[in-house]
Amino acid sequence: MKVAPNAKPPVCRIMDYGKYKYEMAKKEKEAKKKQRVINIKEVRMTPNIEDHDLNVKARKAIGFLKDGDKVKVSVRFRGRELGHTDMGKEVLLKFAELTSDYGIIDKGPNMEGRNMIMYLVPKSDE
Repeated sequence: MKVAPNAKPPVCRIMDYGKYKYEMAKKEKEAKKKQRVINIKEVRMTPNIEDHDLNVKARKAIGFLKDGDKVKVSVRFRGRELGHTDMGKEVLLKFAELTSDYGIIDKGPNMEGRNMIMYLVPKSDE
């Protein structure tokens, strides 16, 4: 196997190919173990959610944020509730305030069809 192909003359080493292959597989496995896949978890609610229910949802979202996942918070409007989107925005901002110790707002509240959506990302450990 070539160790330094650009050197003059090129430096080569005689080695066991099976051992080399095993070492490379081991390095690859370590690199894969260190990678972290970020999942998006969703928390759904309605604009007229009660305080205790909101706190329960916030605790669940804090758990997701502690695990390093993004959280998609959505408020679903049904029927006439679409006329009161300001209530949904208030709920989302209150939710963001409850989870502010563990996450920050990535994308603010905006309407997507019948849902108002906001994304939270975990705070960096600095």
